[in-house]
Amino acid sequence: MSLVTDKIFYSALKANSTLVQTVEGRIYNTAIPLPDDECLNEPVPYIIISFDELVNTGYTKDNSYEGCTDEVKISIEVVANDREQLGELTKTIRQTVIDFFESDDHTQAELELIPNNYTFAASQVNYDADKPCYFQTLTYNCDTNP
Repeated sequence: MSLVTDKIFYSALKANSTLVQTVEGRIYNTAIPLPDDECLNEPVPYIIISFDELVNTGYTKDNSYEGCTDEVKISIEVVANDREQLGELTKTIRQTVIDFFESDDHTQAELELIPNNYTFAASQVNYDADKPCYFQTLTYNCDTNP
């Protein structure tokens, strides 16, 4: 179900115990569940996975309303103490997603959420002097089944 594709990315990151330990369990799906003023004090490092958008494509004569492919955009915001830590976290996340998706050890529910394929991109590296922290967003543009 492509409307919950973010859940499989969350499962992938949570399955890497070393990554979970590195960020002290601070892997969130959609947002940090705190009021905005408290969120500013969230300890670094942390990761936020978000479902950004879905576009239905691949129209066929069999269905006049929706096509057979959903293009889903998933973002993973990575926040770290310094540039070196950010680089290590983003490399680990990228490899973790690959390893999890290519694994043969999945439940049926997980298999239904794993994208058919994806393209990967990363934003520029930014610095937030107010927090202070470094951050970067990894983007996965996924082809999935509705």
